[in-house]
Amino acid sequence: MFRGKKYQDSVKKFDVASLYDPNEAMGLVVDTATAKFDETVELHVKLGVDSRHADQQVRGAVVLPHGTGKVARVLVFAKGDKADAAREAGADYVGDMDLVERIQKENWFDFDVVIATPDMMSVVGRLGKVLGPKGLMPSPKAGTVSPDVAKAVAEVKAGKVEYRLDKTNIIHCPIGKVSFGSEKLAENFDAIMSAVVKAKPSAAKGQYIKSCVVASTMGPGVKINGSKLM
Repeated sequence: MFRGKKYQDSVKKFDVASLYDPNEAMGLVVDTATAKFDETVELHVKLGVDSRHADQQVRGAVVLPHGTGKVARVLVFAKGDKADAAREAGADYVGDMDLVERIQKENWFDFDVVIATPDMMSVVGRLGKVLGPKGLMPSPKAGTVSPDVAKAVAEVKAGKVEYRLDKTNIIHCPIGKVSFGSEKLAENFDAIMSAVVKAKPSAAKGQYIKSCVVASTMGPGVKINGSKLM
């Protein structure tokens, strides 16, 4: 793969084969981010589990101490008082069948997170085939199916992020912006990794954290010593 001069210069600043402690890794990510925009910093963790088995799923959500640097657009499926509470909490869109029809007929997806009250899941279920592949389907494990929608909305707006395995047993998750600086990024990293470690399935055998890499949008990946995270 062809890499630009800025990327190649960034790679020369550290040993790409070495494993770094989290604080040092965040410093390198900030130092090697050269884009003219505020790059997002992402965490990529490969786990020693098999996501094809239900008892080896790793999924959850955590509120990052410093947020993600992006204000999420929240859609809430709720009725009556719950709908009013969601609006007061800052939800961007609130409704029920009207939103289902808009998504189905207009292919509308101008939102980042979907929250629903438990009684609305029979309605939201009609959108499973379109929300599921996009990772937007509400889930009790992620805290996005809740009777307390106001709290759920507030947490998302405060910087709550969901983590879940993809088909290759890797978790991809934003942990902030380059402008946060290495200290805040490290604190966000610690929060998400603590949650991932606590979520280790009892059925998981052998090495749990296979690899752990952080990288900015346009920068090179920096490897973190996963053995020190357990």
